[in-house]
Amino acid sequence: MGRVSDAFGVMSKTACGAVLAIPLAVAMGDGFATAARLEEFLGKPVFVPMQTLWKGRGGWGGAVSAPGDGTVVVFQSPGGGKCRRSRDGGVTWDADIEIAPDAKGGNAVVNETTGELLYANPPSGWVFRSRDSGATWARESCEMRPDGFGLAPGRGEGVAAMQAGVTLAFGSHKGRLLMPARIMGPKGSNDVAWRPYHYSTALYSDDGGKVWQTSKPFPVLGTGEATLAELSDGRVLYNSREHMSPGNRFFAWSDDGGDLWINASRSPDLPDGVRGSSYGCMGGMIRLPVGGHDILLFSNLDTDAGEMPKQVGASTSKGREKVTVWASFDGGKSWPVKRLVFDGPSAYSNLGVGRTGTPSQGKIYLVFEGGAGGHYEAVQIVTFNLSWLLNGRDFHTFLATGPMPQ
Repeated sequence: MGRVSDAFGVMSKTACGAVLAIPLAVAMGDGFATAARLEEFLGKPVFVPMQTLWKGRGGWGGAVSAPGDGTVVVFQSPGGGKCRRSRDGGVTWDADIEIAPDAKGGNAVVNETTGELLYANPPSGWVFRSRDSGATWARESCEMRPDGFGLAPGRGEGVAAMQAGVTLAFGSHKGRLLMPARIMGPKGSNDVAWRPYHYSTALYSDDGGKVWQTSKPFPVLGTGEATLAELSDGRVLYNSREHMSPGNRFFAWSDDGGDLWINASRSPDLPDGVRGSSYGCMGGMIRLPVGGHDILLFSNLDTDAGEMPKQVGASTSKGREKVTVWASFDGGKSWPVKRLVFDGPSAYSNLGVGRTGTPSQGKIYLVFEGGAGGHYEAVQIVTFNLSWLLNGRDFHTFLATGPMPQ
């Protein structure tokens, strides 16, 4: 029996020539989170050097790979409502595709149940859907419901500057769309006086993106710009920037599909941007879609060149450089591997991962701001695999010994 893929599943051709459409979720087994084999990310090291996608700031809307053909799509947000695609696994990139002139400040998520790509900004009431791997987009309205305090993202950075969302693959909430978000306090203001009242949150949808519910607050004030990943036991790890005090990234956990976040703590390993400053930096975190392992990757800056702002909660970007990727092989309990990706000015970053059976198979994508001319010079992308990240070390020495405790 032959097989070909389309954007919504696997098309299987019977011996008599009839074509049967197998729904994507069925064809891929227990969700995208278990679709890949570990061997796909190992083998000969792969590293595709830095390529420029756009000049200036951006790339905050996420990087995703489309079900079916594995097309890699990167979103320009917030600088413009555009995306760029690679159909050969990141070797070359097509010209800009305009989603819509006003499609700014959104976040990407792949609906693994239907195969659609979504670019959504629930605070602004819109979601764009693509059924052809990001080549064309259709606008729809959506509803966003507030949290238990009557607050919801909006009037500022709601879902901008976040890692792309996920489709939950395990447990009773399998199929839920979940993305990180930010509530800018009761006034929706980014003025320094209101920054202590900002907090991270999440938005989730159980109907494919028509209605989005705001989760309970991330349990640390002064947070914002975040990422999350589902582990194979169904727990969701939330990883957030904080901009009020010096120190590493904040973690919290959800046992109910991303509604309630508990057990907040600082990571002992992962920096929140430039060390020596209380002003953090957007970073990325993904789980590699490998069954039987909870391999997490994190991206951010790895330098001690920072300074404290003159006012608590205020901004400073001094010393933003040396974008780096870390790896955990035990669901975030430890991060024993890291490798410098670009030894130069760099800032915001996020991560994406390829698809089994496509040109993007086994590849990891780091999107970041930076360049020789400054940390906001351009939106860059680098492609690599896990073997390159391990840099000659034996993967088996890092195998997980158990899940991370809450």
